[in-house]
Amino acid sequence: MTVTDTTEQVFENAEVLARTVAEWLCELALASDGRFSVCLSGGSTPRRMYERLATPAIASRFPWPRVHWFWGDERFVPPDDPASNYRMAREALLARAPVPGGNVHPIPTQGVSPEQAAEAYEVTLKRYHGADILGPDRPLFDVTLLGIGDNGHTASLFPGQPALRETRRWAVATIGVDSEPRITLTYPALDSSREVAFLATGAGKRDMVARARTGDREIPAGLVRPVGRVHWFLDRAASPGAK
Repeated sequence: MTVTDTTEQVFENAEVLARTVAEWLCELALASDGRFSVCLSGGSTPRRMYERLATPAIASRFPWPRVHWFWGDERFVPPDDPASNYRMAREALLARAPVPGGNVHPIPTQGVSPEQAAEAYEVTLKRYHGADILGPDRPLFDVTLLGIGDNGHTASLFPGQPALRETRRWAVATIGVDSEPRITLTYPALDSSREVAFLATGAGKRDMVARARTGDREIPAGLVRPVGRVHWFLDRAASPGAK
């Protein structure tokens, strides 16, 4: 993929962004045939989008029975911990909509080590995909939602970490970048997406958004190269070109 295969939409504020992306995701799901897979992101910006997705105006139209939910990364904490990405998505969306329990695929964080959790999640992804190899003709995810950190990280792919060089594994444990270990999907899994959507708000993200948009290989977000399209959904403060 080249860095020109991108779109950008700039919104007046985070609330308009959340509403528009929720509608966008709903329309993509409605236009699809069969199973539809979404890889979720943590953070405050996607949380508001999840809440919008669960509102009656959108939830009444969304094809819940055939949509499957995965996570791009997770902190290695219990699923009811306030820091859990799973807990956030459950409270904002999954517990508020008619989501079949079998369609929710969280990263395991109890009764296993971080390394075992990553291995188990890779097995889950391969079982859903129906193959051990990822090919460009059949992406793993229909939509992957991502954020971007002030240091350019995305999912739990942080600068200087071995996970950035992983080309075989679909999920790995990331140790030492935070107070607790994390589990993250790797580039092979994240790139196996028909649509990748970066959501970013606030002036603090502007410089990293600009670098990632140009494919800056010095930051993790700039290394995302999906088989499909990249969409940047930004509020005005985060947009490098906005006045």
